[in-house]
Amino acid sequence: MKVSEVMSHGSITCKAGDTLHDATQKMVMRRCGSLPVVDDEDTTKLIGIITIRDTMLPLYPNFGEYIHDAKSARDFEDMEENYKSVMCMKVKEVMTPNPMTVPSNMPVLKAASFMGLKNLRRLPVVDGEKLSGVISIGDINRGLFINHG
Repeated sequence: MKVSEVMSHGSITCKAGDTLHDATQKMVMRRCGSLPVVDDEDTTKLIGIITIRDTMLPLYPNFGEYIHDAKSARDFEDMEENYKSVMCMKVKEVMTPNPMTVPSNMPVLKAASFMGLKNLRRLPVVDGEKLSGVISIGDINRGLFINHG
């Protein structure tokens, strides 16, 4: 079974110049944790990937700031004040450039092994330089255990 047989086509994307607010809104509304990032001019060219976690990291620049300890924690009220400015940041400022990808003709289990090694839930599917879709753990599970038979 090939990636092309189970992947999601016509995946939702965001552009490098979009705001974090726009990208986060798309992820929340679609209930997905990441989006492929495409070039502002060539919307078929994958240039990165952004996750919900990426959109939150500017609020927590240091790991210690997650800790609810008066000595090492950040002023959370201050963080809420900064939230609006963080959401105005551009996707290109926080995305992961040149993400791992798979081609549509790759065997599904090989793609799954890459995802397992890197602890990824989704991978962009790229043929040549063109974004063809996204393959997720759910796509693989549906293809192997429900639709295959």
